[in-house]
Amino acid sequence: MPVVNIQWLKGRSKEQKQKLATEIENLMVKEAGCKPGDTYILFQDIEKDNFVVANLINKSEVK
Repeated sequence: MPVVNIQWLKGRSKEQKQKLATEIENLMVKEAGCKPGDTYILFQDIEKDNFVVANLINKSEVK
């Protein structure tokens, strides 16, 4: 059972996540030989205040 963990900033819709999950599942079947339904996909929506790049709280602050 492969697990795909996606960590990204909060803001994607349920529909966007579903579309991406479908594409990932299809790729895991086609390219990795996984059985349909065996791939677990975890979406972790991160608040901007919990995301740090170059010692700044969110990427929009990076010049």
